[in-house]
Amino acid sequence: MSIDGRAKGLFELTRPGNTFAAGVLTFIGAFVAGGVFTDSQPVQVVAAVVATWLATGAGNAINDYFDREIDRINAPERPIPRGAVSPKGTLIFSIVLFVGAVVAALALPVFAIGIAALNLLALVAYTKLFKGLPGVGNAVVAYLGGSTFLFGSAAVAADAGSVGVPVDQIRTAAILFLLAALSTFTREIIKDVEDMAGDREEGLNTLPLAIGARRATAFGAILLVVAVAASPLPYLWGVFGLPYLVVVVPADAIMLYAAAESFGNPTAGQNHLKYGMFLAAIAFVIGRIAVLF
Repeated sequence: MSIDGRAKGLFELTRPGNTFAAGVLTFIGAFVAGGVFTDSQPVQVVAAVVATWLATGAGNAINDYFDREIDRINAPERPIPRGAVSPKGTLIFSIVLFVGAVVAALALPVFAIGIAALNLLALVAYTKLFKGLPGVGNAVVAYLGGSTFLFGSAAVAADAGSVGVPVDQIRTAAILFLLAALSTFTREIIKDVEDMAGDREEGLNTLPLAIGARRATAFGAILLVVAVAASPLPYLWGVFGLPYLVVVVPADAIMLYAAAESFGNPTAGQNHLKYGMFLAAIAFVIGRIAVLF
């Protein structure tokens, strides 16, 4: 394998699209908390985004390392099965990225460092400990997705080295975390419903296989309703004005429609849920911009 081929393989291990998106979500969390353009906090925002990129890339790489035997059958085009990188090289690459993420996180407040530490542990343990447990793996993925918003807000919520947690500065981002985490959990369940045939053949024990597709979808829909019910809180608190509400209400409607649609068509449901989640994130950005101007 050439050097260029190996470099391409290492780059692919990080899932660059997902990694970039995670960094953007961290930035949105910092922006919503109001700390992107004030004092010395841009440095902390950069550190948080870099830490997110490196940790996400490391988590994706270590996942490929642990799944290398399954991927030889299910995903032979991935870097390890096709021989672009070795399992040992993947493990070393993942460790290097994890170390880089830790170094970047050390520039952040203590609360943000705590979130980073918990996320790193979850990323490492996901494949070996949680992925095969019905619902638990979905919950870990949902937490990690939502925590990018919380991590970004925590990065600018206090000075580096502070042990205080200024709740007023991060509570709106916490609602965004709740909305993202619960909607991600619902989408993960719907995806598992969609993949039931293949998962059953591979011997996986997902939530839909454990309790049935309809019950699993209903459980996910209930959690989504909780998230949607919490979404108006930033408006009711007076943190965001009408522009936020104008955008978040259609986002909520799309997500609720997607949940209902998933009972009959999980493929369409999880795709529409993704659009609603994206629009909800945009609502928080618009809400913050409206406050600034």
